[in-house]
Amino acid sequence: MSQEFSVPLTKQIDNFMNSPNQIISKLKSQYFWDVDLSGLNADPACRLIIERVFTLGDMHEMNEVIHYYGEKKTLEVLCNIAYIDPKSFNFILKLFHKPAEEFKCYHLKQSKPQHWS
Repeated sequence: MSQEFSVPLTKQIDNFMNSPNQIISKLKSQYFWDVDLSGLNADPACRLIIERVFTLGDMHEMNEVIHYYGEKKTLEVLCNIAYIDPKSFNFILKLFHKPAEEFKCYHLKQSKPQHWS
């Protein structure tokens, strides 16, 4: 019996599990109410996906995103977001064990005066 596939089955499963459509299908469509999901590609839209999941998602979805993009890429995107709400920002700091000074949103918040706080 000849083998039909040139790529081992485990590699094919890994490729399927890490395909762009697979990560999007694991997330709630409500997070992307303003985007056509049929045309959304996970790699070019990594900033959008990571930002929405880390501000609106649950821990399981965050783990899925970290697994797909990798911790380094996920953290790089989060560090360059201009605004993260305080609750999500505190959670991200604790999750990744990073100082606030490494995040763009922290520096932007510090540079704007708070008139009513």
